[in-house]
Amino acid sequence: MKQLLTYTVLLLCFAGLPLLVTGQTEIRKRQVELQNIREQIRKLEDKIGRQQKSEKASLELLDTYDRKATLVRRLITRLRAEEHDLQRQIDTTRRTVALLEGQFGFIKQHYAKYVASVYRAGRVHDLELLLSSNSLNQLYIRNEYLKRFSAQRKKDAETLISKKSEIEDIQAELQQQLTEQRRLIAEKGAEEDRLASLAADRRKILAQIRKDKKTLQRSIERQMKAAQALEGIIAELIESDRIRKERESDEQRSSRLPQPPAAKGEFASKKGRLRWPVSEGSVVAHFGNQKHPTLKTITQNTGIDIAVKAGSPVSAVAEGEISKIWWLPGYGNIVIINHYGGYRTIYTHLAEINITEGQKVKEGDVIAESGEALNGPRLHFEIWKDREKQNPETWLSKQ
Repeated sequence: MKQLLTYTVLLLCFAGLPLLVTGQTEIRKRQVELQNIREQIRKLEDKIGRQQKSEKASLELLDTYDRKATLVRRLITRLRAEEHDLQRQIDTTRRTVALLEGQFGFIKQHYAKYVASVYRAGRVHDLELLLSSNSLNQLYIRNEYLKRFSAQRKKDAETLISKKSEIEDIQAELQQQLTEQRRLIAEKGAEEDRLASLAADRRKILAQIRKDKKTLQRSIERQMKAAQALEGIIAELIESDRIRKERESDEQRSSRLPQPPAAKGEFASKKGRLRWPVSEGSVVAHFGNQKHPTLKTITQNTGIDIAVKAGSPVSAVAEGEISKIWWLPGYGNIVIINHYGGYRTIYTHLAEINITEGQKVKEGDVIAESGEALNGPRLHFEIWKDREKQNPETWLSKQ
């Protein structure tokens, strides 16, 4: 019974080893991804250096700052996740090693008793066991048992020593990687400090741009181009949905299986009662025609702009699916959520993005943190029904 218990525990110990190997594979994949992000950051640093030499203040330089900030935040977030995963792997390895050491001690103790017994009685006890057999068959079985018992004990000890050494090697490797990850996080923390210094330079550039009417006019033109590009993205998403639905319908018909119910959204029923994408802030630019305070030109706002503290949590206003994460000059980081039934919401000027494309979200789920636009910290928010822009203020609940 004890021997069966020993083998059962050992089996449970070794069952965790494939998970360690799988974890190592995932770690290597993430390290490649992190290296790619670092390379993108390096290229943006070179670009900033060139732009700072050739341009006193430009919208492109601001774009480069913003893109670098996004990459650094993404890098640090993933490094922290990597550190958490590595620590979990190390904890698992330590528990496995402790179990193996316990099993090794159990077998070692039995070896000691067995050797002491043999030393005191020599082979007399074994001989008595054999001679007391009631039949030749029983004699043979007892003889085989004694031989296998000794051989198995030796084999168990050798296996445990080998596995213990193997897992300690894995543990040492994980500890080394964890130390490296902590170093990288500290290094990127220092880079974020440098980025804060660049943010001060960014504010100076913004001040210059706001005084330069030509640059301001160009920023408005870029905003209009970004709005057109956004319309193109929405059109592509609509067409992609149409093709996907047709393909799924054809597959269902060909398989002669009952069609699953279409995804139903309750977005339309929430008109006038939608939650706000941020918990605080004020609308500083309404839907429709807007007069620029400096240039006095008239432009059309395709959503609303909410002045809010940079870094504020941005939430999904309703249940849906993340259909697009993108970046556009003038809008910065963009998230588009599909709420089904033709309804989509758009969130721009985002700093940190916490979700991935294809992810399902519920009402109130935090999807990002707010960032800064040319005219200050804010969130730009839009609602679309198919290709038609909606006035968000008629949909959002009264504050």
